[in-house]
Amino acid sequence: MKYLKVIAFTHKQIELKELGKLVICQEDLTDKLHRVKTQFGISEIFYLATCNRVEFVMLTAQVVDKVFAKQFMDAIDMGLCPMSTGTFLDAASIYEDRDALEHLLRTSCSLESLIVGEKEILSQLRKAYENCKEAGLTGDGLRMFMNCIVKTAKEVYTHTNISKNPISVVSLAYRKLKDLNLCTNARVLIIGAGETNRNISKYLQKHKFSNFSVFNRTVSKAKQLADDLGGEAFNLEALKDFKGGFDVIITCTSATEPIITTEIYTSLLNGDTGRKTIVDLAIPNDTHPDVLLQYPVNFIEVHSLNEVAKRNLQERYEELTHAETIINENITAFFVELKQRRIELAMRQVPEKIKEIRNTAINSVFAEEVQNMDQHSREILEKVINYMEKKYISVPMIMAKDILINNN
Repeated sequence: MKYLKVIAFTHKQIELKELGKLVICQEDLTDKLHRVKTQFGISEIFYLATCNRVEFVMLTAQVVDKVFAKQFMDAIDMGLCPMSTGTFLDAASIYEDRDALEHLLRTSCSLESLIVGEKEILSQLRKAYENCKEAGLTGDGLRMFMNCIVKTAKEVYTHTNISKNPISVVSLAYRKLKDLNLCTNARVLIIGAGETNRNISKYLQKHKFSNFSVFNRTVSKAKQLADDLGGEAFNLEALKDFKGGFDVIITCTSATEPIITTEIYTSLLNGDTGRKTIVDLAIPNDTHPDVLLQYPVNFIEVHSLNEVAKRNLQERYEELTHAETIINENITAFFVELKQRRIELAMRQVPEKIKEIRNTAINSVFAEEVQNMDQHSREILEKVINYMEKKYISVPMIMAKDILINNN
């Protein structure tokens, strides 16, 4: 437990618009994490980025403080100027040991989310971990922590009403979109085919919207979403030449630079001067600020949902106590599980050591006596040794676990 560390940048200390500057481009992410993992002697690491947080979760014996965090941020090279880096570091939260686990459990249960009760954070956390696991950045340690994180979140969502009548960033964005009273045949451009856009598309489809064009870097993913919606699929590059017109743009990509520039927006308008709607749920925003200055736009973004999120927290306040009780129970249980795992790892060499002793006894210490035994006697001796070997292997583990349980 003492090696678990978290460096967190969240909506609680940092403006959502600013958080986008900390998002690492997916194409560079694995290489950057491998580099800092080696440079700082970090045994395991994964990176989480959502619409309201950027976090680095790691197992390391290093002292993780603001000095370490600065060196880490400089090494990972986010392209920030020194002044911006300093501002972010002043607002960073650093957790270790039990506090780090509690923070991750609270995060997975949405207690630390902008929208308390939204379940998307758990899937985002799992996906972030799985991506880093596949990249060889994590191991047995973070695997155990993730098992505890997932188990705890499921218990909270099952045994409390914190996610009753669930509200999410996506559902709040759709409510604001619905308030605009758009026609169901409105032309909708969807940029990005990730989970957020898939979720908001379900709302649109449920409410009879039917005119969709989907753009994505990976065309196969665009086609999959377009097929579900009965729309057309395009490569993201085709956006600058699209002349089909639009009434609404829904965008959420992992791009670190704006997708909807003034040039592309002007081209998409194709001479249309009417007021349009942009739902931009990306962090950082996919829409360049100049678009909003130069054109009449109904703009819906994550930052604009803050007030609704605060009301949502007040409505769910009573459930926080129940959720925190479940979290504390799981932390206590995990301590025991972690100690048991350490015993298992420490005991791994016991079977090999016993086999070495057995082989030394038969082939060296008592070799002459064994050779002088008749075949039947040797078979009996072999059975006795095999029996004792199995028992000797299990006894230390059982005793260690008994001592652990009794001490707890």
